[in-house]
Amino acid sequence: MIKYKYITKFFNFLIFLQISDYKQLRLVSVYLKISELYKNDLKFHCSRFLNNNKPKFTDVEVITIYLFVMKEQKYFEIKQIYDFTKDYMSSWFPDMPSYVAFNTRLNNLSSVFERLSQIIIASNMPKNCDFNNSLLDSMPIITCSGKRKAKVALEITDKSYNSTKNLWYHGVKLHALGFRRPNTIPYPESIIITQASENDLNVFKQYWSNFKNRTFWGDKIYTDNNFFPELVKKNNSVMYTPVKETKGKTKCLKKRDRAFNDLFSSAVSKIREPIESFFSWLIQKTEIQRAFRVRSTKGLIVHILGRLTAAFI
Repeated sequence: MIKYKYITKFFNFLIFLQISDYKQLRLVSVYLKISELYKNDLKFHCSRFLNNNKPKFTDVEVITIYLFVMKEQKYFEIKQIYDFTKDYMSSWFPDMPSYVAFNTRLNNLSSVFERLSQIIIASNMPKNCDFNNSLLDSMPIITCSGKRKAKVALEITDKSYNSTKNLWYHGVKLHALGFRRPNTIPYPESIIITQASENDLNVFKQYWSNFKNRTFWGDKIYTDNNFFPELVKKNNSVMYTPVKETKGKTKCLKKRDRAFNDLFSSAVSKIREPIESFFSWLIQKTEIQRAFRVRSTKGLIVHILGRLTAAFI
């Protein structure tokens, strides 16, 4: 009896054959794009000073395989990406090394993916972005459950609690600031990766509070009644968030203000809702939130930035 995994491989191969022309054009397109960027920019982020500074299996091929298979085949584990390439694209990449070597080469390109993700996201900016209105939020990227002892990427990860998922976890947090777009998800202007426990408001103050003539739309975590009035005076920028109840407020005052607060909070939540849809889209496209199989700091960086690149390339 034929094993299930061989049936799956055969089925995938048939799909590949049926749309081979499109796949091949996409593969060539990705390769040429990466090759151009590597020649003009990316190579300076992974300089080699050893004797083997010009390997047969090039960095461009490593990056192309990783992005292409994720984008077109929806395989997100490195072993799956390697196996698919070895089984169905060996004629395109005859110098494909062993899995261990491929994984090592990929992780060593973490600094390249940092630069590549910046270039790809910036170069594909849509024309319908509203540059005066920005939506912001964050989402967890989980390396393991909070019940377990963390052993991976301890330099950049820690333990935190996510109220949306009602979950303690180890990992990092991805903070996104996106330009608002009518009737669709926002387009990222800036993406910051921090330890999981980092407060969203602190990230805003450190990275985005110097933007001028900007209207920001965030959730209650960005509430600071002392900081944002000064931001209006300094940069003519304002932050709108759902109303956060003030401690010590009497029941009479709460009842009096409830109607206005509820309407205002609903309006702000409706405007900033697309940033949550952006994260859902990113998770659906790349499974970026699941980093359980990552085994190193470099591997975690490639996991995050590689998936961001694949989503926007």
